[in-house]
Amino acid sequence: MMNYILRRFLYMIPLMILISILSFTVIKLQPGEFGSQYFSNPRVSPETVENLRARLGLDQPAYMQYLTWVKGIITEGDFGYSFAYKRPVAELIWERMGWTVVVAGSTILFTWVLAIPIGIFSATHKYSIFDYVFTFIGFIGISVPNFFMALLLMYLVLSMGGTEVGGLFSQQYIGAPWSIAKVIDLLKHIWIPLIAIGTAGMAGILRQMRGNLLDILGEQYVQTARAKGLNENVVIYKHAVRNAINPLISMFGMQLPKLISGTIISAIVLNLPTMGPFFYDALINQDQYLVMTFLMFSAFMMLIGNLIADLLLALVDPRIRLD
Repeated sequence: MMNYILRRFLYMIPLMILISILSFTVIKLQPGEFGSQYFSNPRVSPETVENLRARLGLDQPAYMQYLTWVKGIITEGDFGYSFAYKRPVAELIWERMGWTVVVAGSTILFTWVLAIPIGIFSATHKYSIFDYVFTFIGFIGISVPNFFMALLLMYLVLSMGGTEVGGLFSQQYIGAPWSIAKVIDLLKHIWIPLIAIGTAGMAGILRQMRGNLLDILGEQYVQTARAKGLNENVVIYKHAVRNAINPLISMFGMQLPKLISGTIISAIVLNLPTMGPFFYDALINQDQYLVMTFLMFSAFMMLIGNLIADLLLALVDPRIRLD
């Protein structure tokens, strides 16, 4: 097991190098650069522009900027300097990392804990009233955008007398030390992001779990298990579900980066202190090192997610061996 994990981490090194080159190239291909509006201002003297470009390293060739950035990451853990925020990129990323992990982890837990049992129930009660209800909910969840769901939930809370929506805390708890009251206030706010962001993912997993299980229940080995007189719960949960859930576990690797980069608009609407809005602001400001670091982080999260999915597959399916 440890040899397999170590080997996978070694494989990640050339992949991350390739991703860093692609990220840097894409950022450099966009027109303009940080401070283009400032540099083109006729009131700014050419000497000031040259001094500022030299201080930011923008006067160097593109390959030198890339090599300097990579050297800083390897030797000092320095991911560059944010031109817009005038702070190191590593500090800015770590500030948002904690809440990003909290929101993304809670959303994944909410999605899977609800979707898998509902998908199993819907498949084992095919064409019942509950199956039709869950199917309808699944279609609604897939078709309604996350940001629209967020706006709808905010409207419902306000119409029911709520005074503070959006964010993760009420005004008096922002920046306050942790306490039981602050945790309770967090729980009062976090349910809106969970539903708004997790609904689409839950609907997709629910539909796929239902379809996979229906296919498996029609297989010959399941009919044979039933003919032998095995308990129906044993047939469903020990034989059918374990095979039907394998494709969903493989999808798990896509969940982590999607929750970070795929919910930017929802996070902006809900005023969440996560990395999504941060990335959007960096793109608008053409803050190249902040954008490249975010892209690298998203790619690394996908690689880690795929590794976790492979390990979970080995635990769930005895036919899979990591050697």
